[in-house]
Amino acid sequence: MPGTRRKREIPGTTVFDADQARKGYALNKMCYSFNSAANRAEFLRDEDAYCRKFGLNEAQRDAVRRRDVLALIAAGGNIYYLAKLAGIFGLDVQDIGAQQTGMTKDAFKAKLLAARG
Repeated sequence: MPGTRRKREIPGTTVFDADQARKGYALNKMCYSFNSAANRAEFLRDEDAYCRKFGLNEAQRDAVRRRDVLALIAAGGNIYYLAKLAGIFGLDVQDIGAQQTGMTKDAFKAKLLAARG
């Protein structure tokens, strides 16, 4: 049909498109708020209340509770905004890479070192 676009699919990857942006609007808005130290402190005082304040749905709140970055991405989170939340959780890029590959952090680090040659 003219004028329609086929949704881009990459196996094993959540593509951040307009549908994901709409789905994750509240989550990404909350993560953007973490640019403020006062907001980060408020979140740490009562995570669930802060999530409710921004209107996160139950799946998003559950992913926050579990520190599950992949579930947050699936729930509409944009990795650039989620990086703020991951930092609050004490997660670094290697933690996120390990989650994405289903490996432990140590195994993921070893894989990175081995790839360097």
